[in-house]
Amino acid sequence: MIIRHAETKDIPGILKLLIQVDMVHHNGRPDLFKGPATKYSAEELADIIADDKTPVFVCVDDEEKVLAHAFCVCKQEKDNAVLTDIRTLYIDDICVDEEVRGRHIGSMIYNEVLNYAKEQGFYNITLNVWACNPSAMKFYEAMGLIPQKVCMEKILGEEKMRLKG
Repeated sequence: MIIRHAETKDIPGILKLLIQVDMVHHNGRPDLFKGPATKYSAEELADIIADDKTPVFVCVDDEEKVLAHAFCVCKQEKDNAVLTDIRTLYIDDICVDEEVRGRHIGSMIYNEVLNYAKEQGFYNITLNVWACNPSAMKFYEAMGLIPQKVCMEKILGEEKMRLKG
């Protein structure tokens, strides 16, 4: 297995993993996620892969099959009245193919992202985790991440739905 920057030839494998990501979220929050779907088309993925501000990493096996991906976004607040000008590498998505989970591929691709962030001089790495995905939360905590902020919600009409059921 090797971890490298994604190439256009990886798009079919990445699309397969994006469906897996969506289904995890759909199963946890069908009120928000349609499932099965991908958040990017093949054309959008080609643009993302080509953009230095959105590095994508893949883990591939000896036959070049995509086993995992990590989508990243370079972010920086500039001239903000409140926030400092730090550079952040935001992890938009990490997925390990469900067929090969438990083989530490997630740790390997996360560590590659971490090394990239250090080499490129980023101040920090950030990401979001859905509350309906406790295994992802546990994984990121094991990687040493800690909560930076918490997004909370109130579903409107919740009481009405309970009364009807």
